[in-house]
Amino acid sequence: MDLLKNIFKGDKVIWIIFLMLCLISIIEVFSASSTLIYRSGNHWEPITRHLIFLMAGAGVVVLFHNIPYKWFQVFPLFLLPFSAVFLLLLLLFDNLNLGGLLVIEKVNDAGRWVRLFGFQFQPSEFAKMAVVIVTAFILSKNQGERSASPGAFKHIMIITCVICGLILPENFSTAALLAAVVFLMMIIGRVAARYLLLLSGGVVALAVAGVIFLEATKGIDNDFLHRFDTWRARVEQFVHPEQVPPEKFDINHNAQVGHARIAVASSNVLGKGPGNSVQRDFLSQAFSDFIYAIIIEELGLIGGAFVVFLYIWLLIRAGKIAQQCNRTFPAFLVLGIGLLLVVQALFNMMVAVGLAPVTGQPLPLISRGGTSTLINCVYIGMLLSVSRYTARLREQQEHDARIPLTIDGGGQPGDELMPAASEAQTAAEPTAAALNSDDEFK
Repeated sequence: MDLLKNIFKGDKVIWIIFLMLCLISIIEVFSASSTLIYRSGNHWEPITRHLIFLMAGAGVVVLFHNIPYKWFQVFPLFLLPFSAVFLLLLLLFDNLNLGGLLVIEKVNDAGRWVRLFGFQFQPSEFAKMAVVIVTAFILSKNQGERSASPGAFKHIMIITCVICGLILPENFSTAALLAAVVFLMMIIGRVAARYLLLLSGGVVALAVAGVIFLEATKGIDNDFLHRFDTWRARVEQFVHPEQVPPEKFDINHNAQVGHARIAVASSNVLGKGPGNSVQRDFLSQAFSDFIYAIIIEELGLIGGAFVVFLYIWLLIRAGKIAQQCNRTFPAFLVLGIGLLLVVQALFNMMVAVGLAPVTGQPLPLISRGGTSTLINCVYIGMLLSVSRYTARLREQQEHDARIPLTIDGGGQPGDELMPAASEAQTAAEPTAAALNSDDEFK
């Protein structure tokens, strides 16, 4: 029992959510990997690979939740240049093979994968982590009495625009997701409203200009911006969906969307039961981008609602941990991580049920993946690390509350002892001095 307590340190609710998401992932990925089994001819290979990554991810969680949160501030120093270099290579080369040491591969007409010394990864996943951490750091170092300083907005925008600009040509949805999370973090970080309104207006103007440009370049072949046709088709299909009778619907024209909607529509309150999905055999990304449709088909509306609840619960828990912090960097960090995981999860689920255009965003901690699974486990480890820090704060406050105050100079016997709980609570509240102080782990 003591061994388990030493391993599973930190917020117990975060651990419960993490383990439940992993359990759902194992069941549903095993069920949804029928297309992979058919291609490989090996019944156990897909789920074995996924189990290996989940077990490695659990080890990553244990490792990172034992690291003091202050060391996370160092990560962007090497993650930002590392991810930027490989994102630039993805833009410059469709396919590259340097003797097997460095390989760039294009998947689904998008160059998103890099293999370095035999290890395959997505640079955008490391870029997202770096931007969230550096945004939390900049916001923590630029807090004033009433709002963040103008320098915070400028520095955050420079870093975010550079990274999102490198991600966008090959993976628009990831760039948009990261930009949205940074925007929400700036709202929480008290960036002046005029800057946020100006940014919102600029984004709307760029979106309108982008739609116009997509329509203007329709039919033009451009090798560098080869994703334009895909973006245009997805936007047009979502904005102007075809209204045809079910018996005349061409399922082969847009198989992913069609079979995902059939999976949702053919479900019921309790679903067909784990392993009984029909549409998994027709969805090429049933184990990844559209796994939520399979979850609803097999576990029903109750199972689908339960998955939503787990992610919302994770965000609420991150908010509670942030409230317990007496320093700004860990508070902004856990909120940024919580927003990143939950916004991505909600967007994936909206795509699966037809409420958003089709994108390539996996469901965090549930979809089958390599880089994304390990990076998401790093995020969980970071949340747990900060929760350990807040637990120490509570222990210190409780300890201080038990120590009586001695009053020098002639007090009456009845008024010489006062509990120190109020002073401990006051000390834990962020003041103007604390907001501008260095975030050190105590």
